[in-house]
Amino acid sequence: MAQQQLNVALIGYKFMGKAHSQAWRTVGRFFDLDAEPVMKAVCGRDAAAVAEFAQRWGWETSSPDWREVVNRKDVDVVDISTPGYTHDEIAIAAAAAGKHVFCEKPLCFTVAQAKEMLAAVRKAGVKHMVNFNYRRVPAVALAKQMIDSGAIGQIRHARFTYLQDWLVDPQFPMNWRMRADAAGSGAHGDLGAHSIDLARYLVGEIGEVVGMQKTFITERPSEGTSSGLTATAGEGVEKVTVDDASIFMAKFTGGALGTFEATRMAPGRKNYNRFELNGSKGSLVWCFEDLNYLDYYSTEDPEDRRGFRRIIATEGVHPYAGAWWPPGHMMGYDHTFSNAAADLVQCIANDKSCAPCFQDGAQCVAVLEAVDKSIDGGKWAKVEMIE
Repeated sequence: MAQQQLNVALIGYKFMGKAHSQAWRTVGRFFDLDAEPVMKAVCGRDAAAVAEFAQRWGWETSSPDWREVVNRKDVDVVDISTPGYTHDEIAIAAAAAGKHVFCEKPLCFTVAQAKEMLAAVRKAGVKHMVNFNYRRVPAVALAKQMIDSGAIGQIRHARFTYLQDWLVDPQFPMNWRMRADAAGSGAHGDLGAHSIDLARYLVGEIGEVVGMQKTFITERPSEGTSSGLTATAGEGVEKVTVDDASIFMAKFTGGALGTFEATRMAPGRKNYNRFELNGSKGSLVWCFEDLNYLDYYSTEDPEDRRGFRRIIATEGVHPYAGAWWPPGHMMGYDHTFSNAAADLVQCIANDKSCAPCFQDGAQCVAVLEAVDKSIDGGKWAKVEMIE
């Protein structure tokens, strides 16, 4: 019996498009999957550029029209790696066309949009996943297993920081990530969304929040060209319409207290995505800049041997790691996307629910929105729970 094929269409071909393409290129070679993903089509507004991208990365065809791609009969999965302002329209159209949907984070800008997207995929009965790729780091997935097994007891404190420095220079030019109409927010939605999802994954739901945000550099050279986190200047200047930094406190519904910090203004911090969880029986610490390691402290160790131990999460017993290299052969950023693609394919092939799904994406947006409301009102704000 021939293996089921899943024809994938990728919408967007810049920074995230490369990461997603690498995932689809490699996932079937490292994971034993119940369906074979086929890189059927890639879409971007510049027809010549996206055609070149397709040839370079192994997509069968290319198109400048996402609507045409979404409605193709030979497409089963629509992978959305475009800027956030496009997510809702593309995802809703894909669901209406009966396609499974894989979407970058944050899911969208508002809770109202998120509810529409969630309703669309539920009505269509298609699988849906948000690419919170840090869940797919073996050390993070191990932390989840340890928490669920009671290794650190009841979590009391949860600290999440996501620090970058690519906007420290005031002469760094504008790009879409600094425009509210394209990005929705700055560090808050771009970086904070990852921290919020990790918090929900590891600790539980966030019930109330209070925060503050600041834009330190309010005007930048106009955009000439940009790709990923690099850019060249054009003529004139442009107003920055998003935050450079976002900080908030949180009350988890399970009783833990949380602090969150996201900034692009931390010199020396390139992608410092870190959490520390303190429980009644121990602590867990992880940082993406050393992503293969999980630090663990247990109060149940003998008194004369207590201390943080470093777990290198590259053994075959660790989540996802067994599909890759021998123990101690490190994994990186791109592997998280392949791990996510593997989970998505298996959920589709075996008719199982995906996680994190659009409901998770919507709940993350609800937290982001509640932080904004707390800033506007100058007080704690309750987080809407999305059903």
